[in-house]
Amino acid sequence: MPLSSPWDGFLAKIAACASVADLDAIEHELFGRKAGALTTALKQLGGLAEAERKTRGQECNAARVVLTEAVALKREALKCKGMDSLAKDDTLDVTLDLPEKERGHAHLIHEYIRKAEEVFGRMGFDVAEGPELETEKFQFDLLNFPKHHAARDSQDIFYIHGTKDPEDRELLRGHTSTVQIRYMRQAGRKPPFRMICSGKVFRKDADATHSPMFHQIEGLMISKDVTLANMKAVMETAVKNLVDPNVDFRWRTGYFPFVEPGLEMDLRWRGDESKSREGRWLEVVGCGMVHPNVLKNVGIDPKKFQGFAFGFGVERMLMIRHQIPDIRLFFNGDLRFLKQF
Repeated sequence: MPLSSPWDGFLAKIAACASVADLDAIEHELFGRKAGALTTALKQLGGLAEAERKTRGQECNAARVVLTEAVALKREALKCKGMDSLAKDDTLDVTLDLPEKERGHAHLIHEYIRKAEEVFGRMGFDVAEGPELETEKFQFDLLNFPKHHAARDSQDIFYIHGTKDPEDRELLRGHTSTVQIRYMRQAGRKPPFRMICSGKVFRKDADATHSPMFHQIEGLMISKDVTLANMKAVMETAVKNLVDPNVDFRWRTGYFPFVEPGLEMDLRWRGDESKSREGRWLEVVGCGMVHPNVLKNVGIDPKKFQGFAFGFGVERMLMIRHQIPDIRLFFNGDLRFLKQF
């Protein structure tokens, strides 16, 4: 379709474009929002007399249709030309094996925590969170630790320098039991309830099966008729879901200031025993019936309610599940290790 001047000149420019970049420049020159030739012409119509405005308006609309189509056709032609050039200069060998596509995934620790929340969630447990920076009150006092208990020693716990209150020093939590205390002390919280919590904990310990920072999952169940048998059933169900349905485990008596009686669960190391510093069995769970003093400290009457608490290290569980001999492998960031999971 022939166009009146000056639009016919743009058709020639479009036809002469040798590249997509040239075409983009012409398109901007024509349709640019602020200074495009056609845009400017349309803006000027408002200042013309009615008869002239109608004529010029028809010309501009016709030009817009023709020029838009010309740009689209030229763009398609340039695209086809580029593909033809690629086919000649960079041929595709369909017999070549393509490299495996790299795909990311969650770290196996966080994936394990998500799985644990799902398993306990099916058993009716809520998920709670708490701060990593704690005080002696929540770390020890409310959990029935004696004032001179060895666990309070600075050789085991990371204390924060400059704490204002010497009777309630700040520290990096050494267990997630602090979250259980905060959960039970929450305003309006009354038993019965079930909860689990997970997160980082910090202790001054480092070797093949210990780390100064690791992850724990702890749980709590309080009601009027909860027994040790309920706790063992919950823990055995969880371990079979989170490690292996056929995993070997054993129960032992243990001592923890915040439970009475206390138990420990060991899982059998399923790899080369020479690669596990602790030999055939690895202690993974500490648990027991919540001590009456702990219930009193959070405002729960131990004559009416009782329950159990448990805690286990995520890395320990994963070490047994995947036969990983050294806990430090979880934190080195070595892709050769992480890609296996």
